[in-house]
Amino acid sequence: MAFCVCLGAMCACSFGAAPSALVVTPENRVVLGGAPVATIMDYVPMKNIMPFGMCSSPANPQVAAATAAAMGVLTPMPCIPVIPAPWAPGSPAVLVSNKPALNQNCKAVCAWGGFVSITNPGNMSALAP
Repeated sequence: MAFCVCLGAMCACSFGAAPSALVVTPENRVVLGGAPVATIMDYVPMKNIMPFGMCSSPANPQVAAATAAAMGVLTPMPCIPVIPAPWAPGSPAVLVSNKPALNQNCKAVCAWGGFVSITNPGNMSALAP
């Protein structure tokens, strides 16, 4: 069993240097403890998923260019998330505005190879199996 994710949840990227807060807008009109509940569709970069500090993925063109300029020494560059698909797998047993709820076991994949995971769901009372 996993907890349902709400506004205030914290995320981490496997190539990011810092955690980031998940932004959940109230458009679904479902709240838990006063905080909007997230769905798998809350994956939009710079709206829902904010930058993770510095990116160290060699697949990121900015990191690759900076690393080449530094004679092959890995040089992290500012993170700009590129998340092309919704969170997976979601919680099909719990629907929020006809979309699967986001639970703490879900992952999102950045185009630069990083895995974004939920480190703190922002809620410790409601489960979303």
